[in-house]
Amino acid sequence: MRDPHTIIFEALITEKSTFQTESQNAYVFKVATDSNRIQVKDAIEEIFDVKVRKVNTINQSGKRRRVGRSIGFTKKFKKAVVTLEPGYEIDLL
Repeated sequence: MRDPHTIIFEALITEKSTFQTESQNAYVFKVATDSNRIQVKDAIEEIFDVKVRKVNTINQSGKRRRVGRSIGFTKKFKKAVVTLEPGYEIDLL
């Protein structure tokens, strides 16, 4: 089994993720691109000692960026929306 810290990179804190945390008890994390939902669930439960209800994953493509005449892309990444069981919460700060 992989180390949980190699699967979960960081929490994504945006306006939308903050709203999801308050209303749906869901947290958004940047995860390894080769990980699946089961690995993400096990890693979150081990790191934060909580019970996970469900995990949704999204492959986020890189955005096109231009500097002068050259065109490139930002890095693509995978994010996971983790919904917790009622009564559990994660303190991200």
